[in-house]
Amino acid sequence: MSTHIEHGINTIEFFHPQSNSLPGKILEELAREIHFAGTHEETKVIILRSGGEKTFCSGASFDELASIKNEKEGLKFFSGFANVINAMRKCPKFIIGRIQGKCVGGGVGLAAAVDYALATGKAEIKLSELAVGIGPFVVGPAVERKIGTGAFCALAIDATAWRSTDWAKRKGLFAEVHESIDGMDEAVYRLANTLAHSNPTAMAEMKKIFWRGTENWDELLKERAAISGKLVLSQFTRNAIEKFKVK
Repeated sequence: MSTHIEHGINTIEFFHPQSNSLPGKILEELAREIHFAGTHEETKVIILRSGGEKTFCSGASFDELASIKNEKEGLKFFSGFANVINAMRKCPKFIIGRIQGKCVGGGVGLAAAVDYALATGKAEIKLSELAVGIGPFVVGPAVERKIGTGAFCALAIDATAWRSTDWAKRKGLFAEVHESIDGMDEAVYRLANTLAHSNPTAMAEMKKIFWRGTENWDELLKERAAISGKLVLSQFTRNAIEKFKVK
């Protein structure tokens, strides 16, 4: 995890060698850094990005999923996703998502929870949770809010199918799609620089309006985390996770 602040632009970058998967430690750091950026006076706008060029985020860490032993541990792990999404939701600064590659599961949740996502043509998406015996319970509200109930249901049910970047843009997940990483980065920093010179009070008020109707998410996402925390303990899910780990 690294952060860099320059000219009012706070860049938060996460990285994991396993396709930018999200173990509990990274989730905890992400929530903390996003919360800090929201309260940091010098920060005017936030860029959320990940390391590498291939995968933006492959979702939950299979190693950690496989190691969960009881409902309490399950709740704690999936609450990590809830805490990140709620930190993004409540942050008074706009968050720009730099989506350079594929998004899976929780990665789709991150892309949905940013306020403005820019992607490359390689940023295919998939909600794979049902394929491993759980479901997109925690990230679901963020994804559904952004792309609508019909598109969310299609993603959640057909859990093994990739959807194209163009599909994601048509549904509203991505605001812009660029042919290259360089083109995307140019657009990211053009927008970030513009927002860094915009009225911070106006942006904070706009963000409140954009997220209206989500005031119950502190409780809702914890309830959803408990559902996933129970399901991950089933023998069906354990077998499915082991098969994925072998691939």
